[in-house]
Amino acid sequence: MTQRENMLRVIRYERPDYIPVAFHVNASVFSHYDPHAVEELLESHPVIAGKGRMRWDLVPKSADEVDRDVVYYDEFGVEWKGAIDGIRGVIQKHPLEDFSKIRNYRFPLVPAFNTEEERARVAKMKAEGRFTQNGLPHGHTFLRLTDLCGFENVLMGMADEDEVLLTLIHALEEYNAAFTDHWAKIGYDMISYPEDLGMQIGPMISPDLFRRFIKPSYQRLMKPARDAGAIIHMHSDGDIRTLAEDLIDGGVDILNIQDLVNGIDWIREHFFGKYALELDVDRQKVTVFGTPAEVDALIREEVEKLSSPAGGLMMIFGWYAGTPLENIRALMDAFEKYMYYWD
Repeated sequence: MTQRENMLRVIRYERPDYIPVAFHVNASVFSHYDPHAVEELLESHPVIAGKGRMRWDLVPKSADEVDRDVVYYDEFGVEWKGAIDGIRGVIQKHPLEDFSKIRNYRFPLVPAFNTEEERARVAKMKAEGRFTQNGLPHGHTFLRLTDLCGFENVLMGMADEDEVLLTLIHALEEYNAAFTDHWAKIGYDMISYPEDLGMQIGPMISPDLFRRFIKPSYQRLMKPARDAGAIIHMHSDGDIRTLAEDLIDGGVDILNIQDLVNGIDWIREHFFGKYALELDVDRQKVTVFGTPAEVDALIREEVEKLSSPAGGLMMIFGWYAGTPLENIRALMDAFEKYMYYWD
């Protein structure tokens, strides 16, 4: 069974061979650990990482993975300052804090797409058995608005139904649609719409404001992909329990949701057997402060409660600085063991 066939079977509940696991290594890792220990861990877990996958001395930082104290501007004109080496940083200035500047604001230029070339590349990947996907950048709508205008300003503007803010929301949707409309024509298996909406307790935006100002935009951005038969993937960190049904109702096929902040049992009660899940594994509690045995037990519990021989579960973990290496090893061991739990 190819990687693509296995993924499709997971999503469709058609008895995959294994539970797909994504193990991401953030650039901060290579500045905060013995790089040779990192390399050894990756090379000793060939199923989810493998030799040469991310050699510490060959991994360049991306544009938003800057060194501490470096000030930079993103393509939308937001001023940032690095706080931890390898992690995006903290906003210093919102360019549209003053709503009077919105009418003259211009979004970045949309690149020229080579549709036929992209179609051929995606078709070739499918023929080779590879699952194909594309998607909007993380924080494409609500978070982009808060980046540009400031969190409090956005929420107060929504509450006041500020017409200038509504103009910005519409313009942002048009900008995002230029990408999603294009990808819908290519034939990707899946199109992603990642955006963090949750805090430690509850969402950053009330369900009422979400339904009035963000959900309709989500639905319009997802419609071309749905009409083209693509799988719709949504990622959101934080406690999104009061928004989850709205996200699903908005057209989502796969929900990437964090485990402990939402609750494993709550996730099972609301989604098990109904929708495919990409479970975002804890990065705050057990993996950071627990023992290796507790890390193993967590992965086993999640597999037992949220998966079945029919499918429905994928798992993902992001390794950031601060997690003990012995717990990372236990986590990688557990992934490579329990991803074949139903075999």
